Amino acid sequence: MIVFGYIPSRRLGRSLGVNNLPKKFCTYSCVYCQIGKTNDLVVKRRVFYDPKQIYREVDKALKNVGEVDYITFVPNGEPTLDANLGKTAEMLKDFGKVAIITNSSLIWREDVKEDLMNFDLVSFKVDAVNEITWKSINRPHKSLKLSPILENLIDFRQDFKGKVITETMLIYGAKYDFNKIAGFLRKLKPDKAYISIPIRPPAEKWAKPAKESVINEAYQTFSKYVKTELLISREGLDFGFSGDIEKDLLSITSVHPLREKAIVELLKKANADYSIVENLVKEGKLAVVEFEGEKFYIRKISF
Repeated sequence: MIVFGYIPSRRLGRSLGVNNLPKKFCTYSCVYCQIGKTNDLVVKRRVFYDPKQIYREVDKALKNVGEVDYITFVPNGEPTLDANLGKTAEMLKDFGKVAIITNSSLIWREDVKEDLMNFDLVSFKVDAVNEITWKSINRPHKSLKLSPILENLIDFRQDFKGKVITETMLIYGAKYDFNKIAGFLRKLKPDKAYISIPIRPPAEKWAKPAKESVINEAYQTFSKYVKTELLISREGLDFGFSGDIEKDLLSITSVHPLREKAIVELLKKANADYSIVENLVKEGKLAVVEFEGEKFYIRKISF
């Protein structure tokens, strides 16, 4: 299911999601990942979908859900692994602004830089600027090195004419040097730096949100140099409805675990009852998990 939503994004407004990977292929296996652990930890780019197919699916989705603020590449893995990324983004500009949420890991590749130039907004992950913290939180592919990633983020920013934002995820118990991260952000000059915490079930159960005092320390330190905003609350409940409630539930939950409240609102739009959700759970298509006192539904992963 290539296209999903729209989703009420805390960063991008109404965001129509593009899942340009058929399953979770990623360069990282982050401890906090809402999709779960990475079974296919890879760095080699390859072709997944025909850009024309994605174009048709986006066109169809927009006719159902109406206007959106961004068409966003936010798959169940690392979107820059897609060798057709740049071509697809360029085509989708026919429909409006195009964004991408990337973990930054392949920015050292010239072809990736070129592809990202086709976007209106790029969101980069900057969880750490030292190897020890980076490896403990992001758990990168063994071939990756942090220094080339950081250096090439700066190089890309100097040439990119669009909007750049960053996201730093704060995990309880992790060791951060906020002054060094802030110093890097000062060089990078993002339009905005976001500080976030896990708000959905993470890959590792112990990956809990950082304490309020730690979040405040990060905010106060970052905001000395760049415009900073917290992402520590739930997103809204206004998810787009395509006309096929079962397809919507499965496509959204494959990349974005849904709170029970959000599912209730989506069912209201579809004039459907909860039995649809119960049947999807019985059929093994949806899994129910709890996190921070709330119930979430996520697409059942099968290998």
